[in-house]
Amino acid sequence: MPVPALRLPSWVWVTGLTAGAIVGVGFLAIEADNGVHPHPTAAASSKPTAKPRQSVAPEASTPSTPGLPAKSGTGRRIVYSLSADRVWLVDADDRSRRTFDVWPGTVDPAPGTYTISVRTPATTGSDGVAVEHVVYFTVKSGINIAFSNAVDGSSPPPAPAGTQTGGIRLHKEDGAALWAFGATETRVRVVE
Repeated sequence: MPVPALRLPSWVWVTGLTAGAIVGVGFLAIEADNGVHPHPTAAASSKPTAKPRQSVAPEASTPSTPGLPAKSGTGRRIVYSLSADRVWLVDADDRSRRTFDVWPGTVDPAPGTYTISVRTPATTGSDGVAVEHVVYFTVKSGINIAFSNAVDGSSPPPAPAGTQTGGIRLHKEDGAALWAFGATETRVRVVE
């Protein structure tokens, strides 16, 4: 005599799939947390440290506010200038929504186009400072490169000699703006 097929209510399937998804996301979060992360401490490299300044929205731009760099791509993107230690958040219509100074790490990303690969809401930097809005977009020489800001809004202290850091530290309000703008797969264009 054949055994009848087991028929489960749809809510059981939905519950099982949801539980599996939660376990999968939890596993990925743990794996990401166990990986190599930049410790956005700071920038005592050969580059001078950026001076803290208020970020400037395009409408409030002044003649001293740098415009979007040439050859920085097109479309919705984050533009990071290595020479200016500055970031622009650019809308799909190629209009800069916001621009601000940053404190670079000691390891600069190579010029090029990247995409945001991982976002971490909060962690602790190698300087022991709590950081948030961590947005990873590349790796160079085994060092993860990411934007982040200190939870307390502080600027990073100089990195000890020989320390390699890939954290690009932002002012607190700029970190929140970049976090809101830079979803996973958002393009990051690095220029000289």
